[in-house]
Amino acid sequence: MDLEKTKGQQLLDELGYKTKSAWENVKDREKIFNFCNDYKAFLDNSKTEREYVKEAVKIAEKLGYIDLDKVVEENLPVKAGDRLFRVIRNKAVVFAVIGKKPLDKGTRMLGAHIDSPRLDLKQNPLYENTDMVFMKTHYYGGIKKYQWLAIPLSLHGVIIKKNGEVVNIRIGENDNDPVFTITDLLPHLASDQMDKKMKDAVTGESLNSLVGSIPYDDKDVKEKVKLNILKFLNEKYGIIEEDLISSELELVPAFKARDVGLDRSMVGAYGQDDRVCAYTSMMALFDLKNPEYTSICVLTDKEEIGSVGNTGAKSRFLEDFIADLCFLTSSNYSDILVRRCLNNSVMLSADVNSAVDPNFEGTHDKLNAAYLGKGVAVLKYGGSRGKSGASDAHAELVARVRKVFNSNNIPWQTTELGAVDKGGGGTIAMMVSNLGIDVIDCGVPVLSMHSPFETTSKIDIYAAYKGFKAFLTDF
Repeated sequence: MDLEKTKGQQLLDELGYKTKSAWENVKDREKIFNFCNDYKAFLDNSKTEREYVKEAVKIAEKLGYIDLDKVVEENLPVKAGDRLFRVIRNKAVVFAVIGKKPLDKGTRMLGAHIDSPRLDLKQNPLYENTDMVFMKTHYYGGIKKYQWLAIPLSLHGVIIKKNGEVVNIRIGENDNDPVFTITDLLPHLASDQMDKKMKDAVTGESLNSLVGSIPYDDKDVKEKVKLNILKFLNEKYGIIEEDLISSELELVPAFKARDVGLDRSMVGAYGQDDRVCAYTSMMALFDLKNPEYTSICVLTDKEEIGSVGNTGAKSRFLEDFIADLCFLTSSNYSDILVRRCLNNSVMLSADVNSAVDPNFEGTHDKLNAAYLGKGVAVLKYGGSRGKSGASDAHAELVARVRKVFNSNNIPWQTTELGAVDKGGGGTIAMMVSNLGIDVIDCGVPVLSMHSPFETTSKIDIYAAYKGFKAFLTDF
């Protein structure tokens, strides 16, 4: 059989745009799988934004990164090739490699967020009912509440005692740890529940996690089980109930990151939105040696609730970081130097994208959608419906990103965040572009986004890492 392409098919291949599986051109799967094994291990150790910052700084310091605050305080010299970082209130972090070009020529940035949807404990969480003790929660970010019922949960976070002592909490991750769970109603008694709309079947106030059921041995105490739990917390951590008011405690899925599929081609884990892009961005920067432009990886908090607060992208911590770099690398510092640096900078807003799921038809325009296994997804604009809340990248920026990816053989695809009137969403791009920085969204497609167990393709993860690295070196 003649397998040669017709003239028309050759012309279509030359002129048309069509995506294909990125696995088809892979020569070294072992390298991809090893990279993703390291990624899974990192995920297991960084299920909260505080844990992510701690683990990231550990890696950075081994690579010679120095705390920028120490550099400023001690007036240390800064030169091309130096590696710096700054931690913002233990919940956001910025890394930088100083480039050969002066800062007024701009920087190359990768920006991602390290917070994920979860269940936060309320400040006064413990209560007893029917000889059981529960913890009240307040969900954080956009979740489908029913997905958090009847699964094992672990408790992470910090408690600040009245004397300022910090107590770190991490319960439910080791095999011999207890876990927590939010109970659900058995189908036999759930007819009323199942008649409700999905969004109404489980309320936020009913997301109370089971903590214990053994009573304290004192018949005169009214809340015996609660007292027994308080006694345990006091003996184990030296805290009293009031200390919980000054705490940040999060319930997250207790299961570990796993390979998905008989071919092990995918990763299933909690918190891949957006730690998959945070990790690949960070590792791309860590691989840099002596870049032409100062290269920055900014990892923010609070994106899932609007990038608010002084650890979110709406704050000035990135601008302040840039200002310090300009001051340290210039003999004639002025505000205009910072402005020029920002206006000449370019960022890939590294955030995940919703992949097409054939089990749920009609949610995407398939000509403009991201697919699992077809490479990193480039999102010109996000937002909702009429591009509300979008940062719409300029066509010139899209063209330059295309050129970088194509010249480095990075598999990529163009995408929107769902069909026009289906909803949508935003990223940190809008806040960063307000500083004058050119920004475009670019990240890993995800199935089951915002669920306790999100799925990504290993080839897309690796494509993001390689693409981010190419951006930093070749843009």
